[in-house]
Amino acid sequence: MQDDQNSAILTPDAPAMESFTNAAEAVDRLELLYFQATRFLSEQFLKTVSKGHPGRRIRAYYPEIRLTVTSFDKIDTRLAFGHVSAPGTYATTVTRPDLFRNYLIQQIELLIRNHGVTVEVGLSDTPMPVHFAVSGSEVAIPQEGVMDFSLRDVFDVPDLVTTNDDIVNGVMTRYDDGSAPLAPFTAQRVDYSLARLSHYTATDPTHFQNHVLFTNYQFYVDEFEAYARSALADPTSGYTAFVATGNQIITTPDGVIQPVAKMPQMPTYHLKRPDGNGITLVNIGVGPSNAKTATDHIAVLRPHAWLMVGHCAGLRNSQSLGDFVLAHAYLREDHVLDDDLPVWVPIPALAEIQIALEKAVAEVTQLEGYELKRIMRTGTVATIDNRNWELRDQSGPVRRLSQSRAVALDMESATIAANGFRFRVPYGTLLCVSDKPLHGELKLPGMASDFYKTQVSRHLQIGIRAMERLRETPIERLHSRKLRSFEETAFL
Repeated sequence: MQDDQNSAILTPDAPAMESFTNAAEAVDRLELLYFQATRFLSEQFLKTVSKGHPGRRIRAYYPEIRLTVTSFDKIDTRLAFGHVSAPGTYATTVTRPDLFRNYLIQQIELLIRNHGVTVEVGLSDTPMPVHFAVSGSEVAIPQEGVMDFSLRDVFDVPDLVTTNDDIVNGVMTRYDDGSAPLAPFTAQRVDYSLARLSHYTATDPTHFQNHVLFTNYQFYVDEFEAYARSALADPTSGYTAFVATGNQIITTPDGVIQPVAKMPQMPTYHLKRPDGNGITLVNIGVGPSNAKTATDHIAVLRPHAWLMVGHCAGLRNSQSLGDFVLAHAYLREDHVLDDDLPVWVPIPALAEIQIALEKAVAEVTQLEGYELKRIMRTGTVATIDNRNWELRDQSGPVRRLSQSRAVALDMESATIAANGFRFRVPYGTLLCVSDKPLHGELKLPGMASDFYKTQVSRHLQIGIRAMERLRETPIERLHSRKLRSFEETAFL
């Protein structure tokens, strides 16, 4: 340990930056530095709790990755990530390198290979909040006022002034030292979301898989568990575990999952594969606020794709309950992202996602080509923030819906797609028509036909099959260049 600023701050020893040409060794170093920092803060916190105010500040720092590129040499222009566009120094702070190990190795390997440079690993000048350092351990941070001194007088605490989305929103392109961001999120921003995910989903972030399904009804959760159990019974499926709310893990089809006394805001379930390429299902409930919250935090995990598979209102007379809608455009009247992503920004359909969804529908329904149009429409999906929009004067909303050529309306899809665009996460939407408010078929008890009930199971199967198709798509093809802006981070 060392004392800084005339013993005003106690910090762990700060080793010199090290250069690496091997990505795995670089991540090993990140893990060691992170472990040393979190162990130091945890030990000092416990000592402070038992012995009182230490008389000085205690601080540890996040590790960081840094590299310098000196050439304008052009990289394979087909790649959406794994390279920088201009000479300069690029850096990012890192948290939980154990959780992000595979991701970090992949991103670092690409940079070393594409630019022929070394990467440097060492400590940053960004303090690590004690709350995040002890997260996941048995150490609990008391609320302010419980101790006989202010916690923030001794330890660094989460700083919302610097925990933001300025990088992904394109607001911040240079750090104070002149370096450019290497990754879309800082360590503090990632730690904040990891903590929020545990709170909202009641499952640990380590269980999240690379392919995420969002839904807005419990029916889909029941079907997902049934599918998971059948997959665990099949040794050729590649799935090895199912995780339910409360981090309950089963590895056999007859495993027992206990009811949870208090369900979280967004119950989440994970059908896992050893390589992380399984499927996570999040029941976000109803509304654009929940949709934004969930995607705001899951984005830091850098999933390979997320899809919305939920219910919607069919807006065309030719639709029937149980029909599918494949979104190829979005009318955004949800308003929750207006400050981060103006409504004039187009949200494009992604070819790889659209093809996977359409082929999945064809496989599950055994319908192809023109016959597929009997049960599925492609078109604009409108997302609104007023669940009871039908009770207002319909002349305005209906006119806008007609002018947009919308075929369906819900409260989540455009939010999820827009946040996918904002966070550079491939996105898509396949909805199931559950009511037709413009044609007198309201969502009331007893209105759902047997055909519609059957469609819930088929709908989930389609979402799962689409994800399995996307899993077979090389990652460099799945992550489209159309999601990248002028000045992009090298990390995905």
